[in-house]
Amino acid sequence: MVRVAIILSKFDTTNVMRKIASLSCCALLFGSILAFAFQIDLAGPPRWTAETANAWYAKQPWLVGSNYLPANAINELEMWQPATFTPKRIDTELGWAQSLGMTTMRVFLHDLLWQDPAGFKKRIDIFLTIAAKHHIKPIFVLFDSCWDPNPKLGPQHEPRPGVHNSGWVQSPGAAVLQDESQYPRLKAYVAGVVGAFANDSRILAWDLWNEPDNRNDSSYTDPKNKTELVQALLPRVFAWARGAHPTQPLTSGVWHGIPAEPGKIPPMAKIQLAQSDVISFHSYDPPAEFSAEVKWLQTYGRPILCTEYMARPRGSTFQSILPVAKEAKVAAINWGFVAGKSQTYLPWDSWQHPYVDRQPPVWFHDIFKENGEAYKPDETGFIRRITGADKLRKFPIGG
Repeated sequence: MVRVAIILSKFDTTNVMRKIASLSCCALLFGSILAFAFQIDLAGPPRWTAETANAWYAKQPWLVGSNYLPANAINELEMWQPATFTPKRIDTELGWAQSLGMTTMRVFLHDLLWQDPAGFKKRIDIFLTIAAKHHIKPIFVLFDSCWDPNPKLGPQHEPRPGVHNSGWVQSPGAAVLQDESQYPRLKAYVAGVVGAFANDSRILAWDLWNEPDNRNDSSYTDPKNKTELVQALLPRVFAWARGAHPTQPLTSGVWHGIPAEPGKIPPMAKIQLAQSDVISFHSYDPPAEFSAEVKWLQTYGRPILCTEYMARPRGSTFQSILPVAKEAKVAAINWGFVAGKSQTYLPWDSWQHPYVDRQPPVWFHDIFKENGEAYKPDETGFIRRITGADKLRKFPIGG
């Protein structure tokens, strides 16, 4: 304060103070403009009421499906890029899903693919036509915080031998997430994709961000402030999507399990639960824990979709989880459909101990081998029985 007074005494303090006041007004004005712009960004139609959400859900069949990636794709970029988009392969594999009585698939998109909006939308339309042929309504995932934080368009690398999901990429990547000047592009992607298919009855729902506060500490290095950045961005993503006026519900799945203490819900989960039209969650736990989480989520009074489950060595299996989900009228979407370049039949610990010289005693995820043969015919038989597909058509054992 003394130094400031001495410096000011050498100048015309009246002019100095006027300039300071002028600068302060500019700063306040600029701050007000930013705040106003942020409020506009969050403006949009309201969240569905619980009554609207439950009325929508009452019209759906029991939703059973898988998180889907074709066997010949290592990640969502390879699935959707024009050079590696394979409708015939997708048609074949979704035929296998139909044979199990599956009615939905959870499918990941990526913001980098929006550099060619017309081409990307055309490929999504082709996918939807194939899915509808097999009576499957997909849930599309727009963003994802899991695995490689440095995605790149173009040819994707080959799988790391013996490693689970070694090529999956985040959306947006770390560089984009840390650069707010790129957020208008993310907004254009969300508004463009959701807007293009907002009235498309072939789509079940939009999952806006997969595991937003997952930090990948055991596999990659994320920005230190990643969680804070995503926490600030997620409400905007919901607003962007709602601004496209979709007729399908929006969601983002909580994945931490039941809070250790009442009222100790993680900040990100609070946003997800407060913004989602329908509640979704992930659980790789045995049936008792799965059931307890369902009961907790039922207190929110909205439809419940389990968008990830099934890890055989952990006691989360089709035979143990599907009956619980069916009884509770909960959608059940397991991780992994066909064992291909994703290598998700390998366990999570393969990142620390790659399975290069051995096979796991039991597959972690996935249902089918690349040629369409069932990993466990008793599993596929069980899935067909519980979905009722066995009454519609006879399928060869192991097929």
